[in-house]
Amino acid sequence: MIAREQNDAASLSTLLGGIGRTGVGCLQNRTELLALEWQEEKAHVAELLLWTVGLLFTAVMTALMLTATIVFLFPATWRVYALAGFTILYLIGGIVTFTTLKKRLKHQPFEESLNQVKKDALWLESLK
Repeated sequence: MIAREQNDAASLSTLLGGIGRTGVGCLQNRTELLALEWQEEKAHVAELLLWTVGLLFTAVMTALMLTATIVFLFPATWRVYALAGFTILYLIGGIVTFTTLKKRLKHQPFEESLNQVKKDALWLESLK
């Protein structure tokens, strides 16, 4: 009888050790995923910033040079109308740029980590 109790205790400790190792392994996997996604998000933000600065610089320079060239091609009496036309054109371009950047900023950070935590929570709820 004593041998069976020792065997049951050994089985229980083996089972608890396995559960502990599984839990630690799962926690390690989630931490590594979070660290990887953190690096990806930093790169994403840096890329977004660079593209935004590049867009602003090239758009301003192009608009300035093109506007000046075309306005000076018009007779002096028509230059006001040419400038008004460019103003409308730039307004449309600004709206398009704003909506595009707004879409890019809706990117959810740590999406895969959040999905994995939700799956883990559902799995733990199913064990009850």
